[in-house]
Amino acid sequence: MNQEYSGSGDPRKSLELLWGLQPTPTRGPKPALTVGQIVEAAVRIADAEGLSAMSIRRVADELGVGAMTLYRYFPGKGELIDVMLDTVYGELPRREVRGDWRTRLDEVARENRRLYLDHPWLLQVGVSRPPLGPHVMAKYEWELSAVEGIGLTDVEMDAAVALVNGFVQAAVRSAVEARQVILRSGITDKEWWLAHEPLLDKIGDTKKFPLASRVGTTFGHEFGAPYDSEHSFEFGLARLLDGIAALLRSR
Repeated sequence: MNQEYSGSGDPRKSLELLWGLQPTPTRGPKPALTVGQIVEAAVRIADAEGLSAMSIRRVADELGVGAMTLYRYFPGKGELIDVMLDTVYGELPRREVRGDWRTRLDEVARENRRLYLDHPWLLQVGVSRPPLGPHVMAKYEWELSAVEGIGLTDVEMDAAVALVNGFVQAAVRSAVEARQVILRSGITDKEWWLAHEPLLDKIGDTKKFPLASRVGTTFGHEFGAPYDSEHSFEFGLARLLDGIAALLRSR
């Protein structure tokens, strides 16, 4: 997947767009579009075709206007991506979850996973310089509230949230890649392995690779494939939360 980066455009222009601070034109024709309409079209394209297919010209075509019309709103793709990110982050429900920190952090992980699965192009955007829009800030506030007052320092709270988000991104990336392989090949993982089973039986060496043969066979029989994204996510999230729990017990 081609990689893009938030904050790659003009930061001042992005912040103006994110917070609705851009000056209102006093001359010229009345704007034919809104920022929201443009972003909605851009997200729709990215969802359907990937971020590499999304460009100012492509969005303009989608809206039935010339590219120069969109440049009245966005200087370039960088600023548009910043607003797209903030917009889809606004889809997180950010519910107030009753229960202990583990229940709350589990909710954070699952809602972020759902968001990435709904918008796989998010995986193509590096956010080391996140667009500090209202939804980005609200998302961070909600995630931190899951670990507020449980015995972590402020730095550890930030690290715990980053750890969960990093795990979710890695888990979803694997799930999305597995889904894309099925879509592009037209066959399921189980069908693929069954088709190659005769050859695999010939090259399999249980004496040379006893662990790989035993464990791989057991997993394959259990899930019908060498990889299962649901199992991987559930197992990994539980172990991650176990690790934070162990840290808290050590205090």
